[in-house]
Amino acid sequence: MTRTRVQTQEELKEAFRIRTEVFVQEQGVSPEIEIDEHEEAASHVIVSYDGRPVGAGRVRQVEDVAKLERICVLAPYRKHQAGAAIMAELESIARERGLGKAKLHAQTQAAGFYSKLGYAADGEEFMEDGIPHIRMIKKLD
Repeated sequence: MTRTRVQTQEELKEAFRIRTEVFVQEQGVSPEIEIDEHEEAASHVIVSYDGRPVGAGRVRQVEDVAKLERICVLAPYRKHQAGAAIMAELESIARERGLGKAKLHAQTQAAGFYSKLGYAADGEEFMEDGIPHIRMIKKLD
């Protein structure tokens, strides 16, 4: 599994392609919502398996917290540790920026995955883009 911090427009297009396949085509999220006004402020990562980009995510600073967002892996690669690789890279970026805490809005069905990575639920379930989510937080050391 190769982790890449997006540096070029071509890499960013690849991240958007993966996100569109997972969120828009697979989960029915509106394309107008998926690509948003925070893209330029965020740091993006992609992960590749056997040279093929298979996952993406982004992190941005919101006040003094790292907000991890748009984390997704193409369906055939979800059992290959791609999600964990994305999370590790996003957390590395956050630590390099001196951020001591990370938060994310986890789709409820994925909360177990994030729990295994040290995230804890914080609050009640809520709907976001028609999908049940829960806020989760982790202290970064």
